[in-house]
Amino acid sequence: MKLFLLFMTLTYSLMAALPSFLMPDEAFKPTLHQVNATTYELRIALGKDIYLYADRTNIRDVDPNDGIDIHVKKLMRAVKHGEDMVYVVSPTFELTFSGDNPQEIHLLLEYQGCSEQGLCYNPMEKTFTINVDDAMLQHDTTVALKTEAGALSESDEIAQILNSGTLWTVLAAFFGFGLFLALTPCVFPMIPILSSIIVSQGKHMSAKRGFFLSLIYVLAMAMAYTIAGILAGLFGSNIQAALQNPVVLTLFALLFVALAISMFGFFEIGIPQSWQTRISKYSGKAGEKGGIVGVAIMGFLSALIVGPCIAPPLAGALIYIGQTGDALLGGAALFVMSLGMGVPLLIIGTGAGKFMPRPGGWMTTVTKIFGVMMLGIAIWMLSRIIPDALSMLLWAVLLIVSAVYMGVLEPLKEGTRGFNALFKGFGVVMLLYGIALIYGGLTGAANPLNPLEHLHKTGIRASQSGSIAANVQFTKVYSLHELESEIAKAKGKRVLVDFYADWCTSCNELEHVTFKDPDITRKMNEFVLIQADVTDNGDPQKALMSTYHIFGPPAMLFFDENGIIMKGKTIIGYKDPKEFLELLDAI
Repeated sequence: MKLFLLFMTLTYSLMAALPSFLMPDEAFKPTLHQVNATTYELRIALGKDIYLYADRTNIRDVDPNDGIDIHVKKLMRAVKHGEDMVYVVSPTFELTFSGDNPQEIHLLLEYQGCSEQGLCYNPMEKTFTINVDDAMLQHDTTVALKTEAGALSESDEIAQILNSGTLWTVLAAFFGFGLFLALTPCVFPMIPILSSIIVSQGKHMSAKRGFFLSLIYVLAMAMAYTIAGILAGLFGSNIQAALQNPVVLTLFALLFVALAISMFGFFEIGIPQSWQTRISKYSGKAGEKGGIVGVAIMGFLSALIVGPCIAPPLAGALIYIGQTGDALLGGAALFVMSLGMGVPLLIIGTGAGKFMPRPGGWMTTVTKIFGVMMLGIAIWMLSRIIPDALSMLLWAVLLIVSAVYMGVLEPLKEGTRGFNALFKGFGVVMLLYGIALIYGGLTGAANPLNPLEHLHKTGIRASQSGSIAANVQFTKVYSLHELESEIAKAKGKRVLVDFYADWCTSCNELEHVTFKDPDITRKMNEFVLIQADVTDNGDPQKALMSTYHIFGPPAMLFFDENGIIMKGKTIIGYKDPKEFLELLDAI
C-alpha cells in the first residue's frame, strides 16, 4: 500500500510539473464578421502564450475560377521571433471583393502556430461561406489575390516595438520616449511642486540632498504611472481619470494652498515628532532630516492627479498590455518611460539644492515666491472644475495681490536702483497682466495666456468678412449612442471625433493653441466635428472609450464618408499646429 501511495504521489508530481497546453480550438479561434456593406474582417484570436506563423497563414478562395477576387489587407504586422516572422497578437485581416459575378463563395483559411511552452500544432484550416452580392463587388480589373500591410497609427507602431524588440532595446526606446514627454504640459506643473519641496528644506539643503529628494519624487511618480498603466491596460480602468473628480481636485488644491501658507511663514507643516523618531530609527541620517515620506507621497499623487494625459508611447504600452496580457514587459516599459520623464526633474532638483540661497533675506524671498507658485498650481487645478470666468478672476487676484506685495503702489526710495527697481518693474507687469485678466474674465475669455482673445476675434471676423469662423465648432456627445447617431447623420461627409476632458491638460492646449491656428481652422472645417466629452468618466464615457480602444484623452478618430473608421489614422496626445496640419493633409 505504501509503495502504491508513493507511486501515485510521484506520478501526480510529474504530471503537475508538466506544462499545460491549450487544445487547438482554444489556442486559435478564427472568426469572420461583416464590418459594412463591402467589407469583412477575419480575426484569429490567439490564446495565452500562443503565436502564429505569418508565412503559414493564408486566405484564399476554394474555387479560384468563380469570377470573384478576394483582396486581403493585414491590419497587424508580423514580428521577428527567432528566424521566423510571427503574430504574437491576435491578427485581423480586412477582406474586400471585386469581380462581375455575384455569388456564394467559400473562403479557406490555412494557419499554423506554436505555444511558447514548446509545443507546435499541426497545420489547420477552416472554411467560411460568404454570399457576395453585387453591392459588395468593387468591379475592378485586378485578378490576383492582393495582400498589403495596413497602416498603423503612431500608438500601434509603438506597441509593435514592444512586440518585436529585445528587452534592452524596448527599455531604451521607452526611456527616450520619456525624455520627449518631459517637454509636454503634463510634466510642467511638477517642476514647481518639486522645487518648492526642496526650497522648504531650508538650510539643510545641498546638491546631494536635492538629488536624493528628487530621486524619491521621480521614483514615486514612476511607480504611480506604472501601476495606473498596468491596470488600464489589463482592465481598461484608468486610475488617473477616476481621480479627476471635483472632490479629489478640490482637496488637492487645498493641500497646495496649505503648502503656500506654510511658505509664507504662518505655520510649519511637519509630521508628528513620534513619527519622525520612528523614521529616524529605521532610516538613519536621511530620516532625521524628515520629509522623505512626504516627498514620495507627493510624487505618487502628482503623477495620478496633476498629469493625467495620454500620449502615443503611453497608449502604445497600454495597447500592448491589453492585447497580450504581458504586464511585466509593459509595466517595465512604463516605469522606464516615467524615469525618462523625470530626468529634467532630477536636474532641476539637484540644481535647486546646489544653488539654494543662504539663510537670510534672500531665503525668505525665494520661499515666498514658491508660495505664490503653489497658489498658482491650486488655481490651475481648480480651473478644471470651475467656470472659466472664475478661473480668470482667481489668476487676476493672485497677480494683483502679489504685485501690491512687491510694492508697485509705493514710490521707490530716492536713489534706489538694482534689484529693488527690477522687482518693482516685474510687479508693474504683473499688475497690468492681472487687470487684463479681469477684463478677460468679464468678457468671457477662457485662456489665461490670452485674456484679450475677444479683441483678437473681433479683428479676425472683420478681416475675414465672416467667411471663416474664428473657432472650430464641435457637436458634443457624452455616450456611444449619441456618437453613433451623430456619425449616422453625417453620412456622405468625413468625420473627426475629438476625445476631450476638462481635466486633461493637453486637451486644453489643443483647444487654445492648435485649434486656434487659422490654417487648422480652415482644414478642420472640411470635416464634421464631434467632441466626445469624457470629463465625467462615468459608465457611458467608459463604454464609449472602450468601444474604440481609447485609454484616455486627448485622442482623435477619423471616419470616412460611409461612417467607417479610418484605420491607422488615430491621433493620440498633443500635436502642435504644424504637425497637426501635416496629419490632416495626409488624411
